[in-house]
Amino acid sequence: MAGLAATLGSGAMTNPIVDLANADCIFAIGSNFAENHPIISRWVLDAKQCGATLIVADPRFTSTAWSADLFLPLLPGTDTSLINAMMNVIIEEGLWNEEFVREKVEGFDELRDLVSQYPPARAAMITGVPAEDIIKAARAYATSEASSIVYCMGVTQHICGTETVKNLANLAMLTGQIGRPGTGVNPLRGQDNVQGACDMGALPNVFPGYQPVTDEANREKFARAYDMEPEDISPTPGLTLVEMTRAIDEGKLRGMVILGENPLVGDPNAAHVAEAFKKLKFLAVIEIFPSETTELAHVILPAASFAEKRGTKTATDRRVQWLERAVEPVGEAMADWKIICRLASRMGFEKQFTYPHEEAIFYEIRAMTPSYAGLSPERLQNIPGGIPWPCLAANDPGTPILYTQSFNRPGGMGKMAPVEYIPPAEVTSDEYPLVLTSGRVTLHYNAGAMTRRTRSLQEREPELFVQVNPQTAESYGVREQAEALVTTRRGEAKARVRVTRRIPPGVLFMPFHFPDMNLLTNDALDPTAKIPEYKVAACRIRPAEEGDGHV
Repeated sequence: MAGLAATLGSGAMTNPIVDLANADCIFAIGSNFAENHPIISRWVLDAKQCGATLIVADPRFTSTAWSADLFLPLLPGTDTSLINAMMNVIIEEGLWNEEFVREKVEGFDELRDLVSQYPPARAAMITGVPAEDIIKAARAYATSEASSIVYCMGVTQHICGTETVKNLANLAMLTGQIGRPGTGVNPLRGQDNVQGACDMGALPNVFPGYQPVTDEANREKFARAYDMEPEDISPTPGLTLVEMTRAIDEGKLRGMVILGENPLVGDPNAAHVAEAFKKLKFLAVIEIFPSETTELAHVILPAASFAEKRGTKTATDRRVQWLERAVEPVGEAMADWKIICRLASRMGFEKQFTYPHEEAIFYEIRAMTPSYAGLSPERLQNIPGGIPWPCLAANDPGTPILYTQSFNRPGGMGKMAPVEYIPPAEVTSDEYPLVLTSGRVTLHYNAGAMTRRTRSLQEREPELFVQVNPQTAESYGVREQAEALVTTRRGEAKARVRVTRRIPPGVLFMPFHFPDMNLLTNDALDPTAKIPEYKVAACRIRPAEEGDGHV
């Protein structure tokens, strides 16, 4: 969000999911959508069947890479160098869209100067991708009638994640591959309704609709709406999750309410998270199942599942959709909004948190969130596919494609932001000679609080595993299906070995759905977005011995 907002003006997918079928070239980087976003994969495959070129950049030869026309096996954390080299080729060969850049974009000269330092030969040394393949990718992307960029957490979960997203926007603007069908910069959200949560202000620095809390006019607007004084609303942005853990350690945060999250499994450097959470004076967890985090809770409040709730969700491509509940909540469980209202009322905010139903909440949303102003429960209930924001008036059909005329920035101009290569927070050493990267697998979801309870899924993917290249396996004495101990500066975890050529020598891959995995990951943060560097950690591996950890 931060990277796209700074360059284009809005932190969201520029084009609809179905529009991927209209692309002539799709550049997927840091995304294994074949396994992690299978519905989106359908539209990419439709494009391929119509002749589109699929370029996939990823450290692993994933199921998505298997479908690629051109696979770029870059080393973890080197995305910016690859993108810079592609733009170097595009400028050097005169493939950039001079008219688009001249009329709609600022900062070209600075970008040109920086990418001149990243010829394909230099980028090949940094990324491990052959220079000739970088050139092929650049030409294919720049010369196609409609090229689309697709990315996910493989790009963002680095200390340079925000900068890499800016660079992807640079690439799109340089070639004019934005604002038209089949083009755009398209982040794929990692969970259901992530886009909607962000739209509603579930971020530490903005009100709903991405209205900064640092802006005095915004604080006055929300204070009037909620019968408060402007000075009662802090102008200081709050903390992200990893920052909250550090604040607990420092004695600055003493109580926490967690809703639908399992930080003891999902957060990086999980052993530190567990120790910090034990220091909390009060911890309440709103959940549908017991989890590692609920074991530390002083209070557990039973939540309704997705099928027991009604209201709106916003899809990854900005479509606001109305969903009705399928069944009534079980026992004492209730919808999250009802729990929040009860808590707020007991804290003295009964007046501000009195809603008779979900529709009333949405009327408030449309009043306070400009991009939702033209939406209503009645409209959404009659349009199953939803309406994409911004939707500014009752007769507005919504905006499927952003930036068709101008960018959502001052003067309507896009802003190119030159991005220098930044190495990962950890680099390999004699003690930790390998690189560990993480990701998802098809059969499990996030921290596994639900999928690891499902017998059929557990039978097929029952335990933590580590993918190892045959060359690496031989060098470190680990064998297929044997147990190995993977160690980083933060901890160690036992995992079942899977020897495969789908991962390059010197790199290990482990899925993050199992409890021990995030004992290993690095909690170094992107300085802007504060996202942890899940995707790169220096590590070592050896055969497991009796008494080493557990699987």
